[in-house]
Amino acid sequence: MANAVKKKEESNVVAFDPSMFEADASDGIGQLSQEDLAIPFLRILSDTSPQVKKRDPEYVEGAEVGMLFNTLTREIYDGEKGVQAIPCSYVRQYIEWMDRDKGTGAPVNIYPSDSNILSQTTRDDQKKDRLPNGNYIEDTANHFVLYKNNQGTWEQALVAMKSTQRKKSKRWNSLIVGLKLKGAKGLFTPPSYSHVYTMKTVAESNQLGTWFGWDISRLGPVEDQDIYQQAKAFSASVAAGDVKVKHEEDNLDNTEQAPY
Repeated sequence: MANAVKKKEESNVVAFDPSMFEADASDGIGQLSQEDLAIPFLRILSDTSPQVKKRDPEYVEGAEVGMLFNTLTREIYDGEKGVQAIPCSYVRQYIEWMDRDKGTGAPVNIYPSDSNILSQTTRDDQKKDRLPNGNYIEDTANHFVLYKNNQGTWEQALVAMKSTQRKKSKRWNSLIVGLKLKGAKGLFTPPSYSHVYTMKTVAESNQLGTWFGWDISRLGPVEDQDIYQQAKAFSASVAAGDVKVKHEEDNLDNTEQAPY
C-alpha cells in the first residue's frame, strides 16, 4: 500500500522544463550593463600562485604551474593544450605599482599609451623602471579576448602581458595586422576578431631563472556568425570604454615573478 502511494506521488511530480530559462531570459538582471561588470583575467599560473599550493585557501584542485586560470570562474586549463581565443581589442597602458611588500596589490596610477611617464623613470638593478617616488612602471599589453571555456562556450577575458611577455604580445599583434585577405577591391586587413588563435604556455628561461610564457598561433577564421557578432560587440564595448578592468598584481600573468 505504501509503495502504491509513493508511486502515485512520484507520478504527480512535474518534470522541470529547462526551456523556461529561455522564456524568462534576462529576468532579474535589471539595468545591468557592461559597465556594471568586471572582466575576468586569463593568466598563467606560476610556482608562486596560491592556486597551486594545496594548503593555501585559494588552492584550486588539479592546478599546476603552467596552467591557465580564469580569475572569476576559477576554471583551469591545460597550458600544453591551450585554449582557443579570438582577439577582440587591444589596449596598451603604463601601470604604476608600489613594491609588493609596500602596496595594496592595486595600481597606484594607470597611464595611457601616449603618456611620457617612462621618461621620468630610471632603470634599477632589477631592470624595473623606477619613478622618483620609488614606485615602478610596467609597460602592459592588454588583450581583450573571447575564449572557449571547458563547457565549449565562448566567454570574455583579459590577457595582460608585461615584462618578458611583451615580445609575445608584439608577435601576436603582428600576426593580426599581417593577415591579408583578398576582397572585391583587392587585399585588405580583416578585423582582429575575424580569426581564432590558439593560446598555449611554454617553459622559458634565462640566466636569472625559469617561468612559463605564452605561445600563440593562428588557428583559422571564425566560422560561426553568432560568435563573430559576439566578438564584434565585445570589441565595440572595449572601444567605447564600457568594459571595466580591475588590475591587481595577482591577476597579471606569471611573468610578474619572471626574471626580466
